[in-house]
This record gives sequence, structure tokens and C-alpha cells, in this order.
Amino acid sequence: MSKPRIAIVPGDPSGIGPELIARLLNEEGVLEAADIVLVGDSHLWRQGADQAELPVTLNTIDERQIATQSGLSHLEMETIAPEDVKISEVTVAGGTTSLRCLDKALDLAQAGLVDGVLFAPFNKAAMTSAGLNAEDEHKYMARYLGFEGHHSEINVLDALMTTRVTSHIGIKDVAANISQEGVAKAVNLAHDTLRRAGQERPRIAVAALNPHAGDNGKFGREEIDILEPAIKKFQDKQMNVTGPWPSDTVFLKAMRGEVDAVVTMYHDQGQIAIKLMGFERGVTVAGGLPIPVATPAHGTAFDIAGQNKANVGATQQAFELLVRMAKNHRADRNA
Repeated sequence: MSKPRIAIVPGDPSGIGPELIARLLNEEGVLEAADIVLVGDSHLWRQGADQAELPVTLNTIDERQIATQSGLSHLEMETIAPEDVKISEVTVAGGTTSLRCLDKALDLAQAGLVDGVLFAPFNKAAMTSAGLNAEDEHKYMARYLGFEGHHSEINVLDALMTTRVTSHIGIKDVAANISQEGVAKAVNLAHDTLRRAGQERPRIAVAALNPHAGDNGKFGREEIDILEPAIKKFQDKQMNVTGPWPSDTVFLKAMRGEVDAVVTMYHDQGQIAIKLMGFERGVTVAGGLPIPVATPAHGTAFDIAGQNKANVGATQQAFELLVRMAKNHRADRNA
């Protein structure tokens, strides 16, 4: 199979995104793994190269050449003036360039010119000021693509994925928003994403909501009334789904490599565990979207922006996972 083609956007220029991409492009094996199209203003890529003190060669092409281009190429954009890049500051200009470059990369993916999109960290406050008008970039991308199916952020650490039944809501509202349908959507999202990444029979563990998995109803009935019936439906389909496991031990199973994904009930139930296990290797996948999209799980790191201190580990993990997903996406599209 030919190499997949990946579009890369620089993220918020006030943060470490441009530096991270410069570092990624200089990592061993990256340019051999995929054909890469850098989407964004040329001065942002030069900024990243200067910050990282590493070379980045810009082979600028136009959109008509992308389908036949191999290696590293650059699609020029004019989204922000150099003097409007303010390192370590939240700006409307930074949010505007983030959205415009992302839009172009999504356009290329929808047109079949690229097989996946990698974006360096965005700043949500900057994007909101520039017109994001969505809960987060994942909801924004779904709306932009006209996708109405189930989608959600997936967090990945090495070979482990996590999805969640509820996400950006208050803790007081979590129990009321746990349903069999919600559990099923989260499990299916993990299962389908792992399959796209090459895992033929994913092993999925479902975390409990209550302490001690409810202790037979003593601490709540969500496990008995919702989680157990939902899990049984998957088991009846011969899918490798187990639980509900107490949330204070389920990630021990994950650390031992006994499962490929953990489905949690709320945001921090999984986020705290996975970030403690490997913050600098974490990846976020836009799960469920019709095209593969990934990014490092950390933020724009304004505290070290422009200081040649950015750690490329999570960005490289995101790239490697995206390459695997993009290969399967291309195969499915051409089937």
C-alpha cells in the first residue's frame, strides 16, 4: 500500500505548535512514514524552525498538485500577519489562523486529497474569540464537515484508548446523564476507532460510576440498572466488553496491558488516570468523524512558548497513530 498523505496545521502560533511540528519533521522515520502537506502561512513554519533551531524545507505547491505530490510539501495560506503573532498571548488573530488552517485541511480531506489531519495544539479561548461558536474543536469539526453521527474526543496513551459516556458537564449532572444508549455509543466509538487503528478484536473495559462498583446497590444502582445490561448486550454479540469495574482499579488492568480501551463515565475519571500514566505521550483523536484527525493531548504551553523547550513526544505519538488510521481510511475509501 502506498504511503498515506497527511495534512498538518501549525495550531495556535502564540504557543508551541510551530516548534513542535519543526521537531516532528526532523524525527527519524517521519518523512518515510507518510507524504506530508504543511497547511499554513510560510512565516509560521519558519517561526517553528527558528524556535526549534532545526531545518524545515518549504516545497510550496498549489492545491492542484497535492494528489501527485510525494514527500514534504507546503500549501501556502495567508491567515495572519507576522507582526500579529504574539508569543504566549491569547489573541483573536491566533484563533483566526487556527480556524482557517484547520478549515483548509478539512477541505482537503473531504476532497480525498489527504487521508488524515494532524493539528498542533489550539487555544480554545483564542478560537472562541475568533468565532469557534462550539463547545470545542471536535464539535466545530463535525459541524464544518456536516457530520451528524455520534462523535467524541478519544484520549490515547501508547496502546490504550479511553472514551467517556459524559464529557464537559458538571459532576452533579453526571448520574442523570448515564444511560444504556450513552454507554453503547461510547463502547462502539472505542471499538470502531480501535478497529480503524488496526486492532481486530478490541478488549474494552467499562468503568463503574459509583465506589466499589456500587457494592450490589449499596452505593447506587447505576451499575445494576444501566451498566450491566448495556455490557451484556455487547457480550451477547460476542464482543470482548467487560465490567463494570471499580474505577479505582480498572486502570491497573490497563497498565498491565489486559485491555485496549477503558470506557469511563465522566471526564476526569479517565483524564486524571491517563495523564498521570504519561502526560507527555498522550494523544487526542477526534473519534467518530468520517476522516482521521489527531493532535497531542496537551495544550499550547504558553509558559515555554518560543523558548526551544517543547517536548515532541505526544506530537510524534499522534502522528504515528494517525498514519495507521489514515492507511485504513484510504483502504476503506478505495475498497
